[in-house]
Amino acid sequence: MTKRDRWSDDDILETFRKREYLVLEVRGGMTLTHTGSRFTGTVAEFSQGDLVVLVDRWGERQSFQALDGAFMHNGVRVAMREPASAPPAAPRFTASGSIEAGRSRARVAMASRIWVEGIHDAELIEKIWGDDLREEAVVVEPLYGADDLATAVGKFRPGPSRRLGVLLDHLVEGSKETRIAQSVKHPDVLILGHPYVDIWQAIKPDTVGFAEWPEIPRGQPWKEGVIESLGFDIDPGRFWTKVLESVSSYKDIETPLVNAVEQLIDFVTVGGGKP
Repeated sequence: MTKRDRWSDDDILETFRKREYLVLEVRGGMTLTHTGSRFTGTVAEFSQGDLVVLVDRWGERQSFQALDGAFMHNGVRVAMREPASAPPAAPRFTASGSIEAGRSRARVAMASRIWVEGIHDAELIEKIWGDDLREEAVVVEPLYGADDLATAVGKFRPGPSRRLGVLLDHLVEGSKETRIAQSVKHPDVLILGHPYVDIWQAIKPDTVGFAEWPEIPRGQPWKEGVIESLGFDIDPGRFWTKVLESVSSYKDIETPLVNAVEQLIDFVTVGGGKP
């Protein structure tokens, strides 16, 4: 199988020509950016055609009209829709391998949080562990970079009922991320990571349709370098959309990331401020 057997440049672009805005099924805890104000937060409430309420990483809530194209998800303007109902089936398993608990009433988010470095990290975790996180009422929030992690942790004010889990990319000996992790010492904060340069690399390459992720020289933008090495001419946001569509379960994810996320969920939910 060649690297273009799964999907081509034209296939990717055609996805975005079919409709003016990408239709997005909105779920609690999903990260959105309001295009007018640039306010970014996770979805706390949503009513199709009416309002969406977002909560940012500091707990600020803002309400907006849920207009098509007024919000961006993973760098793409979207038309927000309520999830389509599906007939029940039992037993069923979530993408993470857990037994599906079935639909339940919306729950107030617990005080504890899981932080990840960026939007793509949050979207991959939502794709695999979203059902588990909603069942536990845990919100995943992007840091948009972890350089000032110690300050952010201080503002969060972690405690026994307000635990914080942090997932970092490239957490290997001598890396910048390892030094950042070592700067935070708190019994109610757990920092874990994976060895991959970027969250893309934590997806098994055969899931996407090629043998391995390209090696990108240091100093070159990693995402752009990957796309160029694979022979595509598309922006990273659109490329990521197709990569994420290829992922269906934890089996498509490298083991170090799976282990780290499972441990973080356990840490923030065991005595972690359940509502």
